[in-house]
Amino acid sequence: MSEIDDVAQAGQLDEAADKKAFARSCALIAARAADEKKATDILVQDVRALVSITDYFVIVTAANSRQVDAIIDEIEEALFEQAHVKPNHTEDSRDGSWSLLDYGDVVVHVFMPEAREYYRLEELWNDAPAVDLAKEAGLTDVQYSERISQMLG
Repeated sequence: MSEIDDVAQAGQLDEAADKKAFARSCALIAARAADEKKATDILVQDVRALVSITDYFVIVTAANSRQVDAIIDEIEEALFEQAHVKPNHTEDSRDGSWSLLDYGDVVVHVFMPEAREYYRLEELWNDAPAVDLAKEAGLTDVQYSERISQMLG
């Protein structure tokens, strides 16, 4: 049984709490899927208190454009299989250095290193708390660049 099924079957959560738990679960599924494809600098930010358009940003780094595509495919597949959701919108850059999956409550960004460094998206929302991926998603071996490590503390 998946994490989503656990939330759905609990039946004890009111609709708003259930929606929040579902969004967080989807963000964690995306983070795990990115890790499966060897993404680095995996970061999940809880932006609910800062923006009204989404609840979580999942931001990851891929070594090259082929890995960007592989990570995007893995996240789409994992979220469809485990949470039964498809993205509302997708975008990518012409050169393959960046892709986005918009699930409404969760927005996933996959960047190549140069694009991640250029946009520094996580710094735009630096007041947003980062989700503890070791504790909540079981991701203990994620590789982090010096900049992201310092940001996470």
